[in-house]
This record gives sequence, C-alpha cells and structure tokens, in this order.
Amino acid sequence: MLKKSTRKQPPLLVIVGETASGKTSLAIEIAKNLNGEIVSADSWTVRRGLDIGTAKPNAEQRKEIEHHLIDIVDPLEDFNAAEYKKKANKVINEIYSKGKLPIMVGGTGLYVDSVIYDFEFLPVDPNFDRKEHDLKSLEELMQIIKEKKLDYSSVDTRNKRRLVRLIETNGEIPKRKELRDNTLLIGIKVPKDKLRERISLRVDQMLEDGLEDEVRNLAKQYSWDDEIMKGVGYRQWKSYFEGTQNLEETKRQIINATMSLAKRQRTWFNRNNSIQWIDSSIKMDAVVELITTKLNI
Repeated sequence: MLKKSTRKQPPLLVIVGETASGKTSLAIEIAKNLNGEIVSADSWTVRRGLDIGTAKPNAEQRKEIEHHLIDIVDPLEDFNAAEYKKKANKVINEIYSKGKLPIMVGGTGLYVDSVIYDFEFLPVDPNFDRKEHDLKSLEELMQIIKEKKLDYSSVDTRNKRRLVRLIETNGEIPKRKELRDNTLLIGIKVPKDKLRERISLRVDQMLEDGLEDEVRNLAKQYSWDDEIMKGVGYRQWKSYFEGTQNLEETKRQIINATMSLAKRQRTWFNRNNSIQWIDSSIKMDAVVELITTKLNI
C-alpha cells in the first residue's frame, strides 16, 4: 500500500523515451516492485483494432499489471490531447485512491505534457469551417500552413487532424504551466545503433505475430487515406498489397519510418530539462531507489 502523500497532488511517475526504448518493460517491472498501475500516453494505442503495429502491451502484460487508456476509442473516432488530459487525470486519482502508484508511460510528448504541465487548451473557433478543411489533402493543408508561416515543428505532419487544428488556432499552442507537483520524469537513453537493432527485432516479432494479417483486415475496412492507415507500421504496407513492393522492402520501410519517429520523439523530449535520463541497462534496485527517494514513497 502506497503511503499517503502530504503534498497537494498524488505522486506520479512518468517514463518517456523513444519507441522501442524499453519503456513498457521498465514500467511493468517498476509497477511490480512499487505496487503501481500504468497509464498509457500513446496516441495510437488509445484506438481499438490497432494492436500489433502499435506494439500494444500484450494480454499477458495487461493481466500482470493493470494498464489504463488503451483501447478506449474507435479507429476513426475523434480524440485529442485535451480529452486525454481529462481522462488521464481522472485515472491517476483513481489509482492513487487505491493506494497504488500511478505510472504514466508513453512516447506521445503532447499527451504527457498536457498532464504534467496542466496545459490550457485553446477553445474551438465556432467560425472555423472544419468540414471544408477535413476534405483537403495533407499536401493542401501543409500549403496553407506554409503560406501562413505557422510553426509545425512539433506537429505530426501525417496527421490531418493535427494540421487542421494548427490552422484553426493560427499556430497558437496550449498555455503551459509549471511542472506538476509531486512528479518524477524518467527518460530512457538508448544508443542509436542499439535502438535500430531493437526496432529491427521488434518488427520481426510483429511479422511473426501476424502484422500482415492485421493490416490486411484494416485495409478491407478503411481507406488508405484514413488517418489510422497512415501510422508507422501500417502505411508502409500499401505498395505491398498493391503488388509493387515485396515483404523485405516493406519491413525495411517500417524500420526506417520507426527510426524517423524515434528521432521526432527524441527531439521533443530533449527540450525538457525536467527529465532525469537513465541508461537502458540500469539495475532495477537503482531505479526503485531513485523513485522512492524523489517521490518520498
């Protein structure tokens, strides 16, 4: 049982890092040692039906340790960081009320920051014609953004919803407050060559687990123009199913796209001076000591 905190907010451990850096495995081990539950912070694993390609925790892992905010919306359902923040804060309080340690884990920086910096999101402009912009292609939206000279460096340019929102707010970003009280941020460092090796092994495992069939089934239900089919591990299959690309080339493209995603994640998290970076080979005893000392649990 977690001892009650005398501080204003429940203790929160946050584990961030690049994709395939070992965040989930580390979080599960910490949860076992410190009686915790995991709050996922991933903009893809929130969606049902995207399982293998998003490297969702498997059934055994989720049975071993309770995971929250996974499989909570349908594939095409609108969901954003503002909604994530509300749900995450609710779950964090519920976990703590059970005497357990909330452990937020994920690589979606905006989701993480929305909670730990209590983002104030801009209201929706009632005069903005969202339907008109939704009909535009990614290229057309990017043209508008460039013409308006909006900063899109922190936006996923493959995500139409994010681009439309950027135009709607005229490039303004959510207001960020001070770091949440009683919060420890841990980042996992993995050398680039080691990370590529991990990603390659993970893609091999995904293929063995049935990624091709998962994407084939999704492609029967959705268009390649739908946002869910543009995620890493999914959009790279389009040419394969069209017969113009072999499996080996598809695998190579997934690995390269995942490395590009990792680079964007690394760039985002490197801006945050509150993160305490640890080596991926660190011993669990040292991690537990760091957490118990910093969060006083």
